Amino acid sequence: MAMSHRSSVVLKTLTLLAAASALLLAGCNRVPSTIRIGVAQPMSGNLAALGQDMHNGVKLAVDELNKSGFRVKDQPVTLEIVAVDDRSDAATGKEVARQLVDAGVVAVIGHLNSGVSIEAAPIYAEKGIAQLAISTNPKYTDLGLKTTLRLVANDNLQAKAIGSFGGGLPATRFAVVDDGTPYGKGLADGAAAELKKAKKEIVLRQSFDDKTTAFDGLAAKLKEGNVESVVSTLNDFQVLALLEALKKIDYTRLSLLGGDTIKTTAMLKGADVLQGGLFATSPILEPREFSAGAKFLEVYRAAFKTDPTYGGHYSYGAMYVLADAIKRAGSAKPEAITDMLYKFDGYSPVTGSMKFDSKGEQRYAVISVYAIRRGQWESQIRSDAW
Repeated sequence: MAMSHRSSVVLKTLTLLAAASALLLAGCNRVPSTIRIGVAQPMSGNLAALGQDMHNGVKLAVDELNKSGFRVKDQPVTLEIVAVDDRSDAATGKEVARQLVDAGVVAVIGHLNSGVSIEAAPIYAEKGIAQLAISTNPKYTDLGLKTTLRLVANDNLQAKAIGSFGGGLPATRFAVVDDGTPYGKGLADGAAAELKKAKKEIVLRQSFDDKTTAFDGLAAKLKEGNVESVVSTLNDFQVLALLEALKKIDYTRLSLLGGDTIKTTAMLKGADVLQGGLFATSPILEPREFSAGAKFLEVYRAAFKTDPTYGGHYSYGAMYVLADAIKRAGSAKPEAITDMLYKFDGYSPVTGSMKFDSKGEQRYAVISVYAIRRGQWESQIRSDAW
């Protein structure tokens, strides 16, 4: 039977629509020539040095990957960083998270502060965008979002480290102080509980905010309470201010055990103030503790004319693991990349294994206790040894 003109037109139209749909689907699966990676860190304010270090680590990795001829599905791809300043502020963190989503990033390495990571997390999760954070508060992965991934051990393990090491100090009268943030208050509460298990007396428990630097009042309370050791989750610049206040009243015959935000190069200035010693627990192990650390330090110094300040070697490794996930997924779709991050044993060129468990925690993370010796932070004991 001869086909009518109308039937012929309908058939041609359907054929064209099918072809267009096929092209559209092919376009969806096509790997773009540029893939954007978000970096969200504090790039201004008191924690700018730490945020800059995290950014430097990602930049170093991206530069190396691009130079090596990064390819996905045998197609050349350029990795591009979209960096934003979260200012260590939760509201700003949510704002810049939306900016990164709008910019079309496929994953985000951020944030530094737990409070910021927690607030920004649902924004990334809504679009299936993996968020690789160095934040340590357990509430981050307790959100129950598939996209929340942590680069280091959380504060449950760090609190146990503080309790274990603090319990072994020759001090019986402790003070516990924090910076009022989700990270600081949560870790301090956990540490206080561990110290009580070790039969230590906590004679002072006090919270501040994360910007306070006036500590004459606290110094006076420490002296009045005959405190022998301070457990602190204050930031490095705050602890340095506290040390100055203690020097003014000649009360330095005590020790201080801080969290990971004091294990910085800036904190080395306070090395000789306390007669009982200055210690820090941290999930951020020093680059020189790894066999590949010396090479990383050489390359980092050449690129940025300075030493790493905090966790740049972890963000460097995170970028390599993320790039591997993109290659394995053969896709720039955020959901596919997030899924892949759970499916393989990632490898950081410096720190080694970076394997996420079903909750987004590091399967093989450890905590180390550090003391300042000979002008640098030196590991005293690690959690995998006790």
